[in-house]
Amino acid sequence: MLKYVDTDIVFQEIPDEVTLAVNLSGCPCRCPGCHSKHLWGDAGCPLDSDAVERLLAGQRQEVTCLGLMGGDAQPQEVNRLAHWLREHHPRLKIAWWSGRTLLSPAVSLANFDYIKLGPYLAHLGPLRSRGTNQRLYRVAGGRLHDITARFWR
Repeated sequence: MLKYVDTDIVFQEIPDEVTLAVNLSGCPCRCPGCHSKHLWGDAGCPLDSDAVERLLAGQRQEVTCLGLMGGDAQPQEVNRLAHWLREHHPRLKIAWWSGRTLLSPAVSLANFDYIKLGPYLAHLGPLRSRGTNQRLYRVAGGRLHDITARFWR
């Protein structure tokens, strides 16, 4: 089961969206220089449909996107939750920030609007760095469209 440690409203992770970022624990990637080492262990509360409903109901401002930050140890569970979100909150955009280089075959693009791929490599920098290895994709027409350059403006 997916677990989350905390949430935050963010404005920069997904361009043009007010995103409820849900930080998932149990990250297996353990990138050197990671700014979220507190997410490496098995911590937090279960993230199921009831928890998502509570998180969304607790927001004072309009959230346009739910961002699942992590979950690389359980891509099939990330996909399952995204599918549930797609069915129960069809106007909400769904994003997944993965530290993996390749998208898991357990993930259906139809369940997502945005997917970030790539581990953090300190010498290449984060998404806002032109030399980054990380990529943010907009999912459209069943394909990934690289929109990383939007961070470089």
